[in-house]
Formats: sequence, C-alpha cells, structure tokens
Amino acid sequence: QVQLVESGGGLVQAGASLRLSCTASGRTFDSYSVGWFRQAPGKERDFVAAVSRSGGTTYATDSMKDRFIISRDNAKNTAYLQMNSLQPEDTAVYYCAARQGIPRSRSGGYDYWGQGTQVTVSS
Repeated sequence: QVQLVESGGGLVQAGASLRLSCTASGRTFDSYSVGWFRQAPGKERDFVAAVSRSGGTTYATDSMKDRFIISRDNAKNTAYLQMNSLQPEDTAVYYCAARQGIPRSRSGGYDYWGQGTQVTVSS
C-alpha cells in the first residue's frame, strides 16, 4: 500500500522548465516502480516516463525523452519528472502511478495513482 501526491505544476511560458514531484507515503516505497502519465482535456491518458525501483532503469516516450527526465530519491520517498523546453502541447494534468515489479508504459497494471497536477504552457 502506498499513497501518492503530485506537486509542482503551474502556468509557464513556452520554453520554460518545471520539475514535478511525486511524494509517497506508506512503507517500502522502493518496492514500487513509478510511472508518469498525462491527460489533456478530451484526450486519452498517455504514458510519459517510468523508473525502476532502484532508479537504475528509466525510459520515456520517444517524443519526450529528449526533454523530460524521470528520477527518484528513495531516501526522500519521492519521484521526479524534470520537464524542459515546455511547449503548449505539453499542457495536461500529470499523474504519477506506482506498481510492484518492473516499470511499464501502459496505465493498466499500475495499482496506485496520485490526484494529478495541472501543467499549463502558454504560447
């Protein structure tokens, strides 16, 4: 059992950077892989990036991997999504999720979800 809370979203101009945080409560945070997903109004929820339990393996959607970096600090019970060179098409609610075992790119199989944090990028 783990509870997740996202933070760090906001309104920024195109080209700006944001770092989202996903802070976990509950025991054994390092037993879970963490994924980041995003959903724009009227759109499906899309995979952004994921990180393994130890942080040793990371991957991201091809269209975002040059700008978005996922990481985690298990000592702080926190996972991060560093977002650089933000563009209006990045506007969405960003969610973190956790699952036991290896990370995956599909939302199915993630057992725990945060409430989401809004990221809005103006042109």
